Amino acid sequence: MCAGSLIARELRFSRAMIFAVDEINKSTKLLPGIKLGYKIYDSCASVPVAVHVAFQLSNGQDPEFYKNRNCSQSGVVMAAVGDSASTPSMSVSSIIGSFNIPLVSHFATCACLSDKQRHPAFFRTIPSDQFQADALAKLVKHFGWTWIGAVRSDSDYGNNGMASFLNAAQREGICVEYSESFFRTDPQGKIKRVADVIRRSTAVVVVAFIASGDMRVLLEELALEPPPPRQWIGSEGWITDPNFLRFNFCAGAIGVAIQQSVIPGLRDFLLDLSPTEVAASSVLTEFWEDAFNYNDTGKRVCDHTEDLKALKSPYTDTSQLRITNMVYKAVYAIAHAVHNAVCKETHFTTECDRNVRLENKQVLTELRKVKFSQNGYPVSFDANGDPVAFYELVNWQTSDSGVIKLVTVGYYDASLPKGQEFQINRNITWVEGGTQVPVSVCSESCPPGTHKVLQKGKPICCYDCIPCPEGEISNTTDSPDCFPCPIECWPNTEKDTCFPKLIEFLSFDDDLSIILAAFSVFGACLAIITGIIFFCQRTTPIVRANNSELSFLLLFSLTLCFLCSLTFIGAPSEWSCMLRHTAFGITFVLCISCVLGKTVVVLMAFKATLPGSNAMKWFGHPQQKMTVMFFTFIQILICTVWLILSPPFPMENLGTYKEKIILECALGSAVGFWAVLGYIGLLAVFCFVLAVLARKLPDNFNEAKLITFSMLIFCAVWITFIPAYVSSPGKFTVAVEIFAILASSFGMLLCIFAPKCFIIIFQPAKNTKKYVMNKK
Repeated sequence: MCAGSLIARELRFSRAMIFAVDEINKSTKLLPGIKLGYKIYDSCASVPVAVHVAFQLSNGQDPEFYKNRNCSQSGVVMAAVGDSASTPSMSVSSIIGSFNIPLVSHFATCACLSDKQRHPAFFRTIPSDQFQADALAKLVKHFGWTWIGAVRSDSDYGNNGMASFLNAAQREGICVEYSESFFRTDPQGKIKRVADVIRRSTAVVVVAFIASGDMRVLLEELALEPPPPRQWIGSEGWITDPNFLRFNFCAGAIGVAIQQSVIPGLRDFLLDLSPTEVAASSVLTEFWEDAFNYNDTGKRVCDHTEDLKALKSPYTDTSQLRITNMVYKAVYAIAHAVHNAVCKETHFTTECDRNVRLENKQVLTELRKVKFSQNGYPVSFDANGDPVAFYELVNWQTSDSGVIKLVTVGYYDASLPKGQEFQINRNITWVEGGTQVPVSVCSESCPPGTHKVLQKGKPICCYDCIPCPEGEISNTTDSPDCFPCPIECWPNTEKDTCFPKLIEFLSFDDDLSIILAAFSVFGACLAIITGIIFFCQRTTPIVRANNSELSFLLLFSLTLCFLCSLTFIGAPSEWSCMLRHTAFGITFVLCISCVLGKTVVVLMAFKATLPGSNAMKWFGHPQQKMTVMFFTFIQILICTVWLILSPPFPMENLGTYKEKIILECALGSAVGFWAVLGYIGLLAVFCFVLAVLARKLPDNFNEAKLITFSMLIFCAVWITFIPAYVSSPGKFTVAVEIFAILASSFGMLLCIFAPKCFIIIFQPAKNTKKYVMNKK
């Protein structure tokens, strides 16, 4: 037996195998009448020693154990149990597998041993590291850790296991800050360098895929200068080793472990060692001397009478039977394979042929098919010779007395559907006894409203959180991209939700609308009041001198002009869009036509005073009415063609504002709109020119001057309106239109009628024919 801390554990493995063989040999159901023999070798975790043993088994040498025994197949090895390490198992399997001798391991977990091309006769009762690597990666992901450190044994177990873990971690989106390897026989300087990497790292979580012997070396080095708080994640190779619970800086460690088991009768068997047995076996003698410290005293006489039951040792501790059960199941798996090969079941009994010459290949074939349950624990192998993966999740928890204990907090069952493999059924104590899950990330999570941008030259877990661009959102944490809102929506301030855009139009409850509507109603009332004044004073010289019929028509058209501005307020509809533009165009042409008629009347009246002139005969009342009707009819015709061919219609303007929808009236045909405006402008310019020509007539009260001012204001307003209309956004476009209508209407009303109303009301003495006809 090899000296060192593994003596007791390995001895318990070998004694468990003997216990299982004795149970089988006493069984009346399994291999009745047939006895199994065994020979135990110790490879001392040495590949050369393991290879030597493998050649002995393959050569069919007759070991001393078989001499003078009544064995039907003396010297022929049917199967082997072992080794406890992956690397020796690989060597042994490669040798004895060539002779179809099955090797059933209880502790060799390297995933490389699942390769049936290289290891066709290898089986194991412990899950492959491929399952353990997946379990560890899912464990890390389960608790939200994305930034970890990795340490491994520089052996087939550590290198292959960590490679599988890193691949699984990459699939889970986990980043590794460092990955270090070492072996327990490495120089102390290398061990210290690995410990320093752990101490200086920013990753809080350390995944250790390490064999027990290597982990002891590392923890002893770390104990010299304990690192900052680290959350250790352990593989089954060391996480359940009770010798490590003394390292307080590992408190809170969590990892996967082989299922804790119960083997009835094993403890009594382990403790049932007589002095004669101990003295007869060099292995037991070495264990006994090491367990009771005979090697340290040097003076005590070893009489093997000490009380083994009082010994606290991994050998006697059966409270954490994990790997021992794997040995127990391996022996039973071989026994069931042999049973299936040589025994036949009848209705009432089981008959076994004791004289059959059993071949290794038969045992190998039957091993692939075994399926049974022993002490409630199922045993079977898949196509790769691996069992169904089942792990317990164990946690190092500190008790009230300050002692670290191993506590099972859940399990991982690879047979369950994806996403249900983990079951946590107890509270977990984390690093330094905390109850909150530690955080181990390279970068903090990006909140909704931002997206991840990778930092140059760093792993994918290291990133900056950049706010989403305008018009885009992200509604999940750690979103890799932002996505645009639908065209009718816009992000909120936090940029994590799309809301329907605000709908904007010049509504009646808008402050600007109220002001414009007030002015519109006020203007209409003012025009009506002026009409009432003129009607009451219709026989006076001032009213008569200014062509009362055209004045009343002009006041009526001005009233309509003021009121038509109200059609521009409110949500656009199909009818309101057609009405607002056509009503505006027709009423303004009617208004300008009346002013034009009054201007022509002034000119004709002056011409009529010249000797021999009969101008008024050609532009009397019928002609004035016909002129107004003709000019207005042309505008009606233009509007009719516009409405028939391409009328205005309501639309949602999504382009002016990114965050708002503007409800407005589309022009339909821009040519029709500008034709209506152009015609109004043409009449206004024509009227302005005639008024300018008549501005110096020698009357004391010259209406042509008033018309000139009104047309000047009108033209100025509408010339200014064009650029303002084009550049005004949203509802202000409509407000500019209303303002232009009101400004021009007030200009004509005040310039033409205000002076006359002032004389009528405040200076009635001037309302005489003499004053009106008086020459300057």
